Amino acid sequence: LGLSLRSCGNNLPALGIALTVFALLFDFLKRRKSWSRYPPGPTSLPFIGTMLQIDFHNPHLSFTQLSKKYGNVFSLQNCWRNLIVVNGFKAVKEALVQKSEDFADRPYFPIYEHLGFGENSEGVVFARYSRTWKEQRRFALSTLRNFGMGKKSLEQRVTKEAGFLCSAICSEKGCPFDPHFLINNAVSNVICSLIYGERFDYDNKKFQRLLHLFEQALNEETGFLSQLLIVVPLLLRIPGVPQSIFRSQKKVLDFIDELLKEHKTTWNLTQKRDFIDAFLQEIEKAKEHAGSSFNDNNLCMVTFDLFSAGTETTSTTLRWALLYMLLHPDIQCKGHRGRADQRGCQWGFFPGKVHEEIDKVIGRDRSPQMEDLVNMPYTNAVIHEIQRYGDIAPVGVPHMTYRDTELQGFFIPKGMTVIFNLSSVLKDEMVWEKPHQFYPEHFLDADGQFVKREAFLPFSAGRRACLGEQLARMELFLFFTSLLQHFTFHLPEGQARPREVGHFAVTLAPHPYQIQAVPR
Repeated sequence: LGLSLRSCGNNLPALGIALTVFALLFDFLKRRKSWSRYPPGPTSLPFIGTMLQIDFHNPHLSFTQLSKKYGNVFSLQNCWRNLIVVNGFKAVKEALVQKSEDFADRPYFPIYEHLGFGENSEGVVFARYSRTWKEQRRFALSTLRNFGMGKKSLEQRVTKEAGFLCSAICSEKGCPFDPHFLINNAVSNVICSLIYGERFDYDNKKFQRLLHLFEQALNEETGFLSQLLIVVPLLLRIPGVPQSIFRSQKKVLDFIDELLKEHKTTWNLTQKRDFIDAFLQEIEKAKEHAGSSFNDNNLCMVTFDLFSAGTETTSTTLRWALLYMLLHPDIQCKGHRGRADQRGCQWGFFPGKVHEEIDKVIGRDRSPQMEDLVNMPYTNAVIHEIQRYGDIAPVGVPHMTYRDTELQGFFIPKGMTVIFNLSSVLKDEMVWEKPHQFYPEHFLDADGQFVKREAFLPFSAGRRACLGEQLARMELFLFFTSLLQHFTFHLPEGQARPREVGHFAVTLAPHPYQIQAVPR
């Protein structure tokens, strides 16, 4: 027995090596079988992969087109980074709803590190799926609710801001104007009041500069060069490259940092005026815990996330809303002129269902309230159709698989970047009656009552669904009904019919257009 034990002991290293080789071989064979079920995709070229197959100014359209050839789940390769694209309601629902945690991670975004924000400073939107992300998301949601999100107090704040917006539009005195930055300012003021405790007048030059910088920052993230720097982060180590290519992003972060410094000068540890104060209190509590995500850099990143998420998508949706009211005057109002004008607008005697419903339920003497929504099915359907057809966030933020998983019978390995083409869901020809038309009846039943649609996913779904969805829904209803309660919007004389296609810069926004607002 002693000899046998000594013999085994002498052979332990060899046995260990043999077991390791066996385990690696078994894992290789298992993965080889799995990778045989890897999603198909276009042929990859040396170094650049399949990047030439994608129009980075309209990626959602490229993805939809490729899905017709390769199916709803297909693979691409950006340089040497593999990624998966998921299209169509059925596949997207399986991933984001039924296998939510499998697809809950985020890929690494090196740009923020090179702009001065490193470890434990990922914010919320771009943070990896981890204890830190859960902590920050939970904190953001609970704190925003404490300051009124989803409550009557915030509803009153939105209603008040809608009044300021209507006053600013009135000051245009019926002259043609671009509503872009008035709407941006109004929507941004709501989230600013929660985060920063203040709103900004529409003629505040400093705040106007921030809104313009933010829009430029969104444009910086699109295009071939920007995507190349993201997938080949080594290039970001070239001195001056991040600051040059992502100049506006750096300026926005610096701007927010200055606002935070100003805010700290009036901060009192014993009171919480807003989200920033609440975060500063957490920073104080976390000083004894090294590596905490409650730190000054992350305060800037979380503020940036909330500001951008609370401004861009909602304001862009409202800009689409006014544009669609111009292009579909029969939906907006009862009509003013019994003729078809040269702009292509039919100004006859139309039923004007939105104006009619507002007059019936709200009237002209009081402000809209969220409780009115249940009695306004057509207006609710119009708002939902604006979001569906406007396609505001066509591809969202990239996800990454948290573990090995399967989707629609395909093997998707852990750590794989996954893009969800939400545009293909909102315009899925298997789901929507008229996917490529503006058609509010998508959300109405035969009796004219509002119906929810499962494929309505403008805020995405699952664990990474937009944390500001509740606020956005409130803002869209209160701003839209307030504007339509006070004005009839139409195109200025001599203006060409605005383009109905959008401009992609992270979000899909309408091209600049002008309107005339006629008081009702």
